[in-house]
Amino acid sequence: MKLSLCIIVKNEEAALPQCLSSVKDVVDEMVVLDTGSSDRTPEIAREFGAKVYHFQWCNDFSAARNESLKYVQGDWVLVLDADEVLVPEIVPQLKQAIESDRHILINLVRQEVGASQSPYSLVSRLFRHHPEVRFSRPYHAMVDDSVQALLQREPQWQVGYLPEVAMLHYGYQPGAIASRDKLTKARTTMEGFLATHPNDPYVCSKLGGLYIDVGQQSQGIELLKRGLTSNEVDASILYELHYHLGNAYTRLPNFAQAAVHYQAAIQQPVLPILKLDAYNNLGNLLKAAGDLANARKAYCTALEIDPNFTTGYYNLGMTLKAMGLFEDAIASYRKAIELNPNYADAYQNLGVVLLKTGNVPESLAAFRDAIALHQQHNPDEAQRLCQGLQEMGFQV
Repeated sequence: MKLSLCIIVKNEEAALPQCLSSVKDVVDEMVVLDTGSSDRTPEIAREFGAKVYHFQWCNDFSAARNESLKYVQGDWVLVLDADEVLVPEIVPQLKQAIESDRHILINLVRQEVGASQSPYSLVSRLFRHHPEVRFSRPYHAMVDDSVQALLQREPQWQVGYLPEVAMLHYGYQPGAIASRDKLTKARTTMEGFLATHPNDPYVCSKLGGLYIDVGQQSQGIELLKRGLTSNEVDASILYELHYHLGNAYTRLPNFAQAAVHYQAAIQQPVLPILKLDAYNNLGNLLKAAGDLANARKAYCTALEIDPNFTTGYYNLGMTLKAMGLFEDAIASYRKAIELNPNYADAYQNLGVVLLKTGNVPESLAAFRDAIALHQQHNPDEAQRLCQGLQEMGFQV
């Protein structure tokens, strides 16, 4: 089976080399659709052997992605954005998956690098080159709608997924979001779609979640609840609707209602890795309510799902410290630091617990590391920590 990469770009000369490097030895052709670059993006694509085509941007991602499909020669299509890379470890599974005679679509797990919430998502980016598989929706362009329509007419097809992380996405890092004004563009486009599709559960979830992120809680809650009333909501969208409602009620704050929605999200039959943040946020609520045993259970479940979940180790450490289980807390903080050597708060709380156990030299060393890291990003906290230690008679 021949595999084609499809990618739409505009002024991506910085990110594009990493993206194309990750797939150049995997795909049989690379189709790059440029939507108006003023930098070296087209030249860089050609240097990688890509076929470059041009398209007048019309504020509709699905229109651009469908245009790129016109040039595909392969049997299967892999779609990436310039700020995404394919994980090399997934290639054997990917190659095996596209040999299937039954699959029309293979969903892929994407890791959202730098995202403050929802570190993993499931995306429909690997599909058979079929004339009826096309993108829809102007912002979150996806083939799911056309695939579902095709399945009703041709039920012999199946939708599958690869359970391991297949892609890394760097677009949700704070700097990337700010530089491209992503939130404003997303909001404008999705509000336009909502005007003509007022009860669409997917846009209710995405736009409702965006409203929560920008502090418009009442608008977000109304839209998310509207999504829940739809008669055609699959498990992945139900998960997102409940998850975003959990975030909304946490911010109000209405912790009891937030916990109800996080628990409802966790109950959905989706991949466990997609539930990671729901378990973590539920743990945070339980810890704040003093239910340390169940908070510990929630964090441990998250870490069973993803043993490299740094925040989970830190939160587990905080819970164990509150339970008086200092040695276990020390181990959790050290694991968080092992995964993220720049985790200032982990160093700081490690210092606290080491001090409680009487290990003064290691405690002061941890505090020094915390202060050095805080001075880079949070100098006020560094000063507060220094002052507190000096008042206790320690010199750092």
